Amino acid sequence: MPGFELFGEKEKSQVQQVLDTGVLMRYGFDGMRNGQWKAVELEQALAKRMMVKHAQLVSSGTAALTVALASAGVGAGDEVIMPTFTFVASFESILAIGAVPILVDVDDTLTLDPAAVEEAITSNTKVIMPVHMCGSMADLGALKSICEKHGLLLLEDACQAIGGSYDGKPLGSYGDLGCFSFDYVKTITCGEGGALITNNDAFKLHADHFSDHGHDHIGTNRGAESHPFLGYNYRISELNAAVGCAQIKRLDEFLTIQEKHYTLIKTLLAPIEGITFRRVPHGGVENYSFLNFYMPTTELAKKAHQALTNAGLDACFYWYDNNWHYYRKWEHLTHTKSLGKLPQEVLDQLPDYTKADFSKSDVWVGRNISCLIKLSWTEEQVKERADKMKDVLTGLLS
Repeated sequence: MPGFELFGEKEKSQVQQVLDTGVLMRYGFDGMRNGQWKAVELEQALAKRMMVKHAQLVSSGTAALTVALASAGVGAGDEVIMPTFTFVASFESILAIGAVPILVDVDDTLTLDPAAVEEAITSNTKVIMPVHMCGSMADLGALKSICEKHGLLLLEDACQAIGGSYDGKPLGSYGDLGCFSFDYVKTITCGEGGALITNNDAFKLHADHFSDHGHDHIGTNRGAESHPFLGYNYRISELNAAVGCAQIKRLDEFLTIQEKHYTLIKTLLAPIEGITFRRVPHGGVENYSFLNFYMPTTELAKKAHQALTNAGLDACFYWYDNNWHYYRKWEHLTHTKSLGKLPQEVLDQLPDYTKADFSKSDVWVGRNISCLIKLSWTEEQVKERADKMKDVLTGLLS
């Protein structure tokens, strides 16, 4: 998903503007800035592009999730429903505020199965957190209906899917809150950074304060600001925000390239008997950062992954055996390995994931191959890649 592939003069120019002022922090030093407020500029551009009232920049996608949860009043003992297939940041952010991550199965979308979500709801459930993995979305209509039925918050983790949409709305804007990552290998990057978006005025105010030690940001004297409630440091720097100011303007350019490459490869693989593709919910549009397809069995998927690697085809991932993205390798969560004592609410309420049955997820993730779509490929390279993939997969399935 890396926007860094097309790094250039636009990003350098934005960063140089910050360096010329000498002010690298997003708050204060008003007189030295010469009108440069890169974090504010990026927040405004992001809110406009995502069709929402508010955006709050923070230091990472993980920080965005943490701040979003805290801003909505989620805390100790509250349960947050999340998928078995995601990045570890999803449960890290939940545990960071003393809440309890409740893992549930994914379906053929590779995201939250609404039926499994409904079964997992308890009196302690506060949030449903779909994760739009590998560029495509959960069945947001069904999840929103569940949230409305039970009075729950819908928090979209769109860190891997910026630029996609559902029912005509940008991913991240459909729920009560949405989160993005701008790290080095996301569709657009700040190097390190993240953001949350919302139409809720209170959530925005809370996020603004909470992400900067509880500062209320009233007045022009930072040292005299009040602190309405506890906060922590999740600030982004002006240098990181400056890179994002250039990249957000290039988002549609990147999406167009991704869609072109994605479509060419998918078109060539589609006729292969035995291959099926990830389901995209009706009304959804991917951001085309990954092409996801299923092999008939887990055994064939493992063989396909190895065969693609042997053929020199990089960036074809088999998440089923991946240490970061699938529950099977999350031993630090399942065995609650922590440097310090976890909150009692977590110890009391966290399910025993060593005995959990997520075989329904295994059916989908175990058979999935996920192919990254790069921006830097030439058309000739894409065609060559597609031909090689076709040959390898046809050979396995014939």
